Amino acid sequence: MKRALGPALKILALRMPALAIPVLAIPTLLFSGTMRAADAPVVVTSIKPIHSLVSAIMQGVGEPELIVDGAASPHTYNLKPSNARALQDAKVIFWVGPGLEAFLEKPLQALGRDASIAALDDAPGLVKLPFREGGAFEPHDDGDEHDSAAAAPEHEHDHAEADHDHGAFDTHLWLDPMNAKAMAAMITTTLVAADPANALTYQGNAKALDDKLDALDTEIKGMVAPVKDKPFIVFHDAYQYFEHRYGIRVSGSITVSPETIPGAERVSEIHRKVGELGATCVFAEPQFEPRLVDVVTEGTRAKSGVLDPEAATLKAGPDLYFTLMRGIANSMKDCLSGA
Repeated sequence: MKRALGPALKILALRMPALAIPVLAIPTLLFSGTMRAADAPVVVTSIKPIHSLVSAIMQGVGEPELIVDGAASPHTYNLKPSNARALQDAKVIFWVGPGLEAFLEKPLQALGRDASIAALDDAPGLVKLPFREGGAFEPHDDGDEHDSAAAAPEHEHDHAEADHDHGAFDTHLWLDPMNAKAMAAMITTTLVAADPANALTYQGNAKALDDKLDALDTEIKGMVAPVKDKPFIVFHDAYQYFEHRYGIRVSGSITVSPETIPGAERVSEIHRKVGELGATCVFAEPQFEPRLVDVVTEGTRAKSGVLDPEAATLKAGPDLYFTLMRGIANSMKDCLSGA
């Protein structure tokens, strides 16, 4: 048997180099692919709308991590151990700023020391609107301001670019697509500085995102135009940027702060406001107590709807921002038109 095996082994040995080349190439290619994936910087984002913008700009390079996931709200969030580890490993961290994600302020100082931290409320070109006093705030004085906001956004942006201290302005900045463009520009600049090897990809993705945001802005203007003069009440005052951009008529909010359940006097005040204004709709939010909306609308003709400004019910990803904004516009259009 040994003699019979000898020639067969020689033949096999002669064929080995040809057979080995593709076999050896496979792990080499896999190793190379692993190295390319490892080259992507570790990027951490605070909330879903910001994660969506960063995801769109990072497509083809890597995926950012998200801290406030699922139906959680940045207003009430508690940092998890896994979040702390992500912050410690991060090369770049994006958040809106301490006015929104107060829970992140101290952890960023302690854990994010080695990372490039970008507070997007500092992005050049942002519209920053001051908080409105009280929840039953009055609508704007006249329709001319609404019209100018929709027709001449560049003028409005120039007017509102004055510096504000952190927390002195409404932090739901992303609810204006032009603010999203300003934040995307800062995201791109930060990523290019942290990862210049992928600069061309980031810049190309940013250009595509810019174009999509312009198209979204035009689309939403058309969606809400037929109902923009109908008054309505929201759960908390989170929609000022959407209102400012598209000239819609938010007449008040059930609660000044989503962290605080309003008292009986506050609810009665809003109930009276709904009757006085003939408010068409009162909008709840998925993270907060929906029964308050039932109390506010009881005995009135107002309908109820749901708005989701922080994307609590949406799946994270590069398309989330567009789904979020269209969802708000659709909910307003449907409820206010009586559909």
